[in-house]
Amino acid sequence: MSQLSIIKDNYSGIVGKGAMLALTAMLTACSSNSVQTQSDDLEHRHNKQARHDHHKEDDHVKVASTRTATQINFSLFNKAAMVKDPKVVSCTLVNGDAAYCAKFVVKYLPEDLDIGPFCPSSLDREGGIWEWDGRKSGLYRVDGAFFQMLAEQGYTFYDEKGRVYITDFADKKSPHEHSCINVAVDKEVEITMLIPTEPVIADASSKLGVVDKVGMTLSGVPIFSDAPSVQQTGHIPVLDTCAGHVDPGGWYHYHGTATDMASVYEHEGVHAECHLAQDSSALFGYAFDGIGIYGSHDENGRLPTDLDTCHGHLGYVQGKQEKVYHYHATEDFPNLPPCLSGVVARNNFSTTAETGVGAVKNKGSQTMAEHPDEPDGQRRRMQGDQSEPRGEGFPPGFEEAAQTLGVSVDELFQALNDAGGPNADIGQVAKVLGISEEALTAALPQPPQR
Repeated sequence: MSQLSIIKDNYSGIVGKGAMLALTAMLTACSSNSVQTQSDDLEHRHNKQARHDHHKEDDHVKVASTRTATQINFSLFNKAAMVKDPKVVSCTLVNGDAAYCAKFVVKYLPEDLDIGPFCPSSLDREGGIWEWDGRKSGLYRVDGAFFQMLAEQGYTFYDEKGRVYITDFADKKSPHEHSCINVAVDKEVEITMLIPTEPVIADASSKLGVVDKVGMTLSGVPIFSDAPSVQQTGHIPVLDTCAGHVDPGGWYHYHGTATDMASVYEHEGVHAECHLAQDSSALFGYAFDGIGIYGSHDENGRLPTDLDTCHGHLGYVQGKQEKVYHYHATEDFPNLPPCLSGVVARNNFSTTAETGVGAVKNKGSQTMAEHPDEPDGQRRRMQGDQSEPRGEGFPPGFEEAAQTLGVSVDELFQALNDAGGPNADIGQVAKVLGISEEALTAALPQPPQR
C-alpha cells in the first residue's frame, strides 16, 4: 500500500473523505533556532536556512489580509516578484469544497532575476539546455554538437553558414521548418495564481502532462511540467540553464527545479551551471495543491528511497519536528513531480497576456473549472484541470486545424497528447473530440519532415 493510501485511510475514519491534512511544514517559515530531535537516529537540520532565493529579509513580502488562520508564511516569498502584496481569499477547490487560498499577483519576471541563455546564434556558441526524446535521448547543452546530432536525425535548425534559425515569437509561424524559439518578454504582463492554504489530499492523483500547471517558486516564478517535444512540434523552445524560458505570452516560467539543477547536471553528465544558489534539500516552492516541493535530497542530504508515484512522501522537513507529506525533485530531468496528490483551486492561474498559457483574452483558455458542467470528453479528464492552452512551439497550421474542427487549441492538443503524442491514435483522438477520423486527418498539419 502506498504512503498516500495510508494517509487517506488514517484520516478517513476521523474526519471523512477528502479530509484536510495538517501539512503545515511546507507552508510555514523555517526557524533559525535549533530544535530537539525526535530520536537519536534522526539528524534533523531544522536550523538550516530554507530560503532559496537568498534575498535580504527586507526583500520579502508581507501579507495583505485580515485573516490570520493560514498556513502560509508570506515572508518566504520574493517581494521583487510581486505586483501587490499577496492575500488570503475565499476560493473553491475543483472538488467543490469551499476553501481559503493564497492569492499571488506577480510580474512577468522578478526584478532581481537574470535569465538566459536560450537559443545560440550559431553553432560555435552555447545556449541553454534541452531534453531530447528521439534517438540518443537525454539532457543536452544546446550547442553545435547538439544541433548537428539533430540534423543527422532529420531536424536541421541552421543554415549552411552555421547560423541557427531563431523565431522570436512562438505564436507566429516560422519561415523555417525547424526553428529555435526565443520569445521576447512582455513587461506589462501580470500573472495571478491561487494556492490552497490548507492542502487536501485528492481521492486520486492528477497526472501532469505537457505544459501543465505545477506550482509557484518562492522567488515568484510559475512552474510548469514538461515542455513540448520537438518531434511533435518541429521546433525547440530552449530552456536556459536554470530550466526556464519565456511563454508565448511574454512571461518567464520554469520546467524544472531551478535551485537543484546542480544535482541534475552531475547526474546527467551535462556541462552546465545555473547561476542561482543551489541547495538540494531546501524548499523550492509550492505546488498548486498547496504541498511543498523540495530538492532531490532530504534534510540530511540523502536521496529519499520511499517516494510515491508523485515523488512525495511523509518525512521531516526543515523547520518542523513532525513528519509531513511533501514532494521532492529528482536527479533526472525533468526533475519535477509527475503528478499532484492534492486538490487544486478552480481558476487558479491567469495572465493579462494576449496569448499563451492562462491568457484570459485567448478564447482557447477556457478551462473545466470555468465550465464545470461540461462532459469530461469535452474538457479535461484529469482531476484538478492541471492543463491550460499551450503555446510553446505549436507546429505551423495547428491553430488553424483547431478552428477548422470547431474545437479549442487546448482541446486538440490535450486529445493528441493523451492518445500518444507524436504517435497518437487518430481514432481515439477523433472519438474524444466527437468528430470523424477523415475530418481530423484532413485538418491536421503534416508532421515535421525528417
